[in-house]
Amino acid sequence: MIETFKDLGPVTQAFLGTCFTWAVTATGAATVFVKKKLSRKVLDIMLGFAGGVMIAASFWSLLSPAIAMSEGGRVPSWFPAATGFLAGGVFLKIIDSIIPHLHIGFRTEEAEGIKTSLRRTTLLVLAITVHNIPEGLAVGVAFGAVAAGLPEATLAGAVALTLGIAIQNFPEGIAVAMPLRREGLSRFKSFWYGQLSAVVEIAAGVIGAFAVVAARPMLPYALAFAAGAMIYVVIEEVIPESQREGNTDLSTLGAMIGFAIMMVLDVGLG
Repeated sequence: MIETFKDLGPVTQAFLGTCFTWAVTATGAATVFVKKKLSRKVLDIMLGFAGGVMIAASFWSLLSPAIAMSEGGRVPSWFPAATGFLAGGVFLKIIDSIIPHLHIGFRTEEAEGIKTSLRRTTLLVLAITVHNIPEGLAVGVAFGAVAAGLPEATLAGAVALTLGIAIQNFPEGIAVAMPLRREGLSRFKSFWYGQLSAVVEIAAGVIGAFAVVAARPMLPYALAFAAGAMIYVVIEEVIPESQREGNTDLSTLGAMIGFAIMMVLDVGLG
C-alpha cells in the first residue's frame, strides 16, 4: 500500500486514502444484507473499539508529530499543539450545536442541534456523518504533512493512520446500518445510508491535505486540530453511547484493544 502511494501528490493520496476508509465503512454497512439485528453487547464493544483507535491515533499520528514539528520555533513547542487541539474541539462543538442529529440508542426527544422535524433515521445518519468529519481531516492532514517534507511526518505513518481509521470504520458501518434496519428501513436503504455517512470523510480528507500544503506554517496547528476534533467526538459521543446500556466493562475492553491495535500500527509502520 505504501509503494502505491509514494509517487502520488498529497491531495490524491488523501483522496485515495479516504476512499479506502469509506469502502470499509460500506463493507460494514453491507452486513445488513445478511443480518437484521446485532447484540447490544457486540455493538458496545465495537463502539469502544472505535473510540480506542481514535484516541491512539490522536496522539501518535497527530499530536506527537505536531509537537515535534514545533520544536525550535518562535513559540513554545506545546503552543501549536495545545491551540490546535482546543480549536478542533471548539469547531466540533459548533458543528454539534448546529447540525440536528441523534446518537445511536438515544430517544428521539434527545436529538441535539437545532430543532427540526427530520425523521429519526435521518437524525441517526447525520450523527455518524458529523462523527466522520474529523476522521477524514486526520487522514488528509497526515498526507499533507508528508508532502511538507518534515522528518516527523512519514508516508508510513500516514498509511498507518489510514489503516487504523479504516479498521474502526468497519464496526462503525455496522453501528449505523443495523439501527436503521431495526427502525424499519429496507436492507438496501440501511446499507445506502450507512455507507453515505462516510462520504464526508473523502471531502474532509481532500480539504485537509490541500489546506496544509497551501499553508505549511499551519501544519502543526492542523494536525492538532484534527486530534482535538476526534477527541471531542470520542468523549462527547462514542464513549457515552458505548456505556449507555450498562456494558461498561465490555466497551472499556473494546476501547483498550482498539487503542493497542492503533498504537502497534503507528509505532510499527511509522
